[in-house]
Amino acid sequence: MAKGKTKLTRSTGNVFRDLGFAPEEAEHLRVRADLMIKIEKVLKARGLTQAEAAKIMGVTQPRVSDLLRGRIELFSSDALIDMLARLGVRVRLVTTSSRSREVA
Repeated sequence: MAKGKTKLTRSTGNVFRDLGFAPEEAEHLRVRADLMIKIEKVLKARGLTQAEAAKIMGVTQPRVSDLLRGRIELFSSDALIDMLARLGVRVRLVTTSSRSREVA
């Protein structure tokens, strides 16, 4: 490893934006990732098998497997919200303005 200073870049607060995705796409990916994480936490807290979770959520077991493996590209926000609703989880969207885009 070369000697010298390590360059640090401050995060935007959205890992997908930091990885180079366009701002709009990064925001969609962040929302879907948050929904997927919530589903995973609910399934773990309830001790559900993939088969049990699939039955409750109205999807196939391989679909649950894809979700738990983080295959974000396979899921729309709508599908994830539907799964959470079937698990009895209420989804609420909270929006905030980014400081650089606030209108005076």
